[in-house]
Amino acid sequence: MRKIFRKWIDRYFSDEEALFLFLLLSGALLVIWVLGQPLAPVIASIILAFLMQGVVDWLQRRGIGHLFAVISVFLLFIGFVSAFLLFVLPIVWQQLVNLFNEAPRMVAEVQALLLVLPERYPELVSETQIRELIAAAAAELSQLGQWVLTFSLNSITSIVTLLIYVVLVPILVFFFLKDGRHLMSGWSALLPEKRAMMTRVWHEMDQQIANYVRGKAIEILIVGIISYVTFVFFGINYAALLGILVGLSVVIPYIGAALVTLPVMLIALFQWGWGTDFMYLMIAYGIIQALDGNVLVPLLFSEAVNLHPVSIIVAVLVFGSFWGFWGVFFAIPLATLVKAILSAWPKAAEEVEASAV
Repeated sequence: MRKIFRKWIDRYFSDEEALFLFLLLSGALLVIWVLGQPLAPVIASIILAFLMQGVVDWLQRRGIGHLFAVISVFLLFIGFVSAFLLFVLPIVWQQLVNLFNEAPRMVAEVQALLLVLPERYPELVSETQIRELIAAAAAELSQLGQWVLTFSLNSITSIVTLLIYVVLVPILVFFFLKDGRHLMSGWSALLPEKRAMMTRVWHEMDQQIANYVRGKAIEILIVGIISYVTFVFFGINYAALLGILVGLSVVIPYIGAALVTLPVMLIALFQWGWGTDFMYLMIAYGIIQALDGNVLVPLLFSEAVNLHPVSIIVAVLVFGSFWGFWGVFFAIPLATLVKAILSAWPKAAEEVEASAV
């Protein structure tokens, strides 16, 4: 067993660059795992700057100076965030409060509907099973209410955290946009001179991650806005809240669309019942999902590396359990990064064969 393990080590870690890359990745994961919470504003700023770097490069290619391009994109970012905080967020919060106030009535209607099932289908379900299901749902709602109460009691801490993000993140975003390349060159100077594998992985992943992240941000905006306009047109309640949910659902491939369909369907059902309005809304919602999957996604991610659906779902589950929303958001590029590293990883046997040739 010891001999097999030693042979495995010699095969995959005999190269100095491979060993350095392994230690570098392990150190980065350890830093994110231990210091992820205090470094969250920095990580969020790096992600936002990365999203906007493409626009800065586009302006520079059209003859605009670097500093002026950075200031223009930064002011556009500040305007977008201000509009979201001042106009969109209050509407969503008010609709969320209204939804919580309407929840008891919805639960009562569902309970009355479920209690009819044992009378109509006694061979399939009993009244005892229905009451156990209702009791379990009531317990879950009670836990949700306790979470809301805890959130409100910790609102001072939440406000302080929000203020830190509102003040600190824009400052960091500006400096990452302005001096990002200088900072990257400074960090790259610390790497070993022999870094052919790391350069190969970087070149393979740089464009892929950029295309994916920016494409995903554009997809969230387009799907969210179109969904909101559609919901407002049909007059469904909580249109802004549902629009944001549908927009964010594209972050989770395959699973997100299925999950967000349930609240859209239930709210429409409680508002209109089984009628033409409900059917027209669900048809429009289905068209949005179909256009997103068959038109928008191929258009935005035509250059992305294809991964098997099973690999994507596993990546979403694994990275989402580690880093929550951001883990889910970056699940596909992280899985692509793992694939690129595995394909570029040097092996002692390959080096022997290459030297023999």
